Amino acid sequence: MFGFLRMWMLVSVFLLNFIRVFAQTTPPTPTDCALKSNTSCDECLESVKCLWCRTTKQCIYYPVKSILPSHSLCPLSEARWGLCWVNFQALIIAMSVIGVVIIITILVCFYCCCKCEKTGRKKEDAQMQQQATARKARHEERKAEMQLRHDQIRSKYGLAKDNPYARFEEN
Repeated sequence: MFGFLRMWMLVSVFLLNFIRVFAQTTPPTPTDCALKSNTSCDECLESVKCLWCRTTKQCIYYPVKSILPSHSLCPLSEARWGLCWVNFQALIIAMSVIGVVIIITILVCFYCCCKCEKTGRKKEDAQMQQQATARKARHEERKAEMQLRHDQIRSKYGLAKDNPYARFEEN
């Protein structure tokens, strides 16, 4: 539970810092970040365009074009961006895991929806088949009743259906 909360917190911090980067109106020049080298991580990360390297204690301009800082600038495990306690490598791993979990969840939901829809259709088809069978049985029953009634009328008036030429033989 605490691992999930910690991961969620890392992701939210990353997203907030990502938003802050694009919301900043005047980007600092690379020299602004370099002036904060050999100070503290907190001072360096006041500007979201700066990246703090823990091993060299240098404040570096964040390479926005390459998305991830190169290993020559600073190893990912030692790079800090946004908050000093956020390990950049752990942040990337956490984001990847959360992305995979979200994709798997979406796929499972699609699978379940399709499966439920097919099961629902089978039930609906079975119901329609039962109704069609019941309608056909009622139709046959009514047809038999009408045939019986017609036969009674024919026998009453002497129009037996046994031999269709019986009327002609009487004359």
